[in-house]
Amino acid sequence: MKEKHLNNIMLESSCKITDEICLPDTKLPRVVIIGGGFAGLALVEKLKNKNVQVIIFDKNNFHQFQPLFYQVATSALEPDSIVFPFRKQINGYKNVLFRLAEVQEIHPSSNVITTNKGKVHYDYLVMATGTITNFFGMDKVESHSLGMKDIRDSLNIRHMMLQNLEQAAITCDDKERDALTNFVIVGGGPAGVEMAGALAEFCKYILPKDYPEYPSSIMNIYLIEAGDELLNTMSDKASSKTLKYLEGLKVNVQLNEAVSNYDGNEVTTNSGKTILAKNLIWTAGVKGQFPKGVDKKHVVKGNRIKTDSNLKVEGYKNIFAIGDIAALISKDTPNGHPQVAQAAIQQGKYLGDSILSIIENKSVKPFKYKDKGSLATVGKRKAVADLGKLKFAGYFAWLLWSIVHLMSISGFRNKLMVGFNWVVSYFSYEKSNRLIIRNFNPKSSIKNREK
Repeated sequence: MKEKHLNNIMLESSCKITDEICLPDTKLPRVVIIGGGFAGLALVEKLKNKNVQVIIFDKNNFHQFQPLFYQVATSALEPDSIVFPFRKQINGYKNVLFRLAEVQEIHPSSNVITTNKGKVHYDYLVMATGTITNFFGMDKVESHSLGMKDIRDSLNIRHMMLQNLEQAAITCDDKERDALTNFVIVGGGPAGVEMAGALAEFCKYILPKDYPEYPSSIMNIYLIEAGDELLNTMSDKASSKTLKYLEGLKVNVQLNEAVSNYDGNEVTTNSGKTILAKNLIWTAGVKGQFPKGVDKKHVVKGNRIKTDSNLKVEGYKNIFAIGDIAALISKDTPNGHPQVAQAAIQQGKYLGDSILSIIENKSVKPFKYKDKGSLATVGKRKAVADLGKLKFAGYFAWLLWSIVHLMSISGFRNKLMVGFNWVVSYFSYEKSNRLIIRNFNPKSSIKNREK
């Protein structure tokens, strides 16, 4: 016992000597990547097994496939089919390490980052921290609604939806039942459109089977968009076709309307309209998130970090930003590149080659984004596609969307799970994951979002 106590004292004292995170000693340049999203992992793939030491920091121990969050939220997929452990991802990469920690501050003068677990020195630092939901300063709306930027958000939406539907079957109050079964989605971009379509199919095919106590017509879905069209980053054809699809699914689309207030029971718009609803899902905007230490003069609209043509953060020699957080402002891209997966992946691949060139004292060409097109689905056999000059909609657009997303998911097992669920759903419209694993508590979900 005495020896064990002595060992504990020695361990404590050794922990107090240094607050650095333990990493293997190396003479190679150290590249620290903050964030394991599409951009961060694309960069890792380029640097794997090269003459650099790569450290990935993330507050989660898994990569999240964000394009399918809405399917988890509407019970079509289980969360473990669209997340993938970082350690499994980098298995076999001899020069890549993962550390579970949240980076709190950057110290550019000393080339050090501070995390909630300790400090780490870097030679090159890459911020790929992504975005969070932007409620545009509407605190009351934020406190009563749910975003969809994290797998936990998707589960919260699923649990909220199922709990409210169960409560609607219990209550004898018609007004309360209406509020419990009305769903409001704010934002007419891809996430909002896909969420509205999935909810509409749930209402049409699942509700009558699971809840024969009341007609499916009791569940109303509203999609509120502040602009005059849906999918405003896509073509007019895609926008009008999407509107037609949603209206065919009986989604109440309200254009040129913006939410001005929400108290958890009633939605108010800027024109004075009110909608009774206990379910509000916010997909209307995002803003960048990154650690302290970046000079505010380099932060632009949307809380994004301004970079030069080589994705280097302005004012710093060895700090870079990629993905949704980066804003490469130029004549061709006055608002930066689109905050989509393909832009993040291209930036990650480009920066991998660039860092290796910099280390070898070679010249670096500026980043050039190649738009490979846009896809959005509105439900089974219904999707829109803009591929350069080729613009089409319907079954083939949906098939293309399905193939692209299935191939983009990390892990063979995940591909298999998602593909199997989609095949079953294709023939039966069945959503087998209608489980309330834990009670949804709005207050606790808000606290978690603030952390």
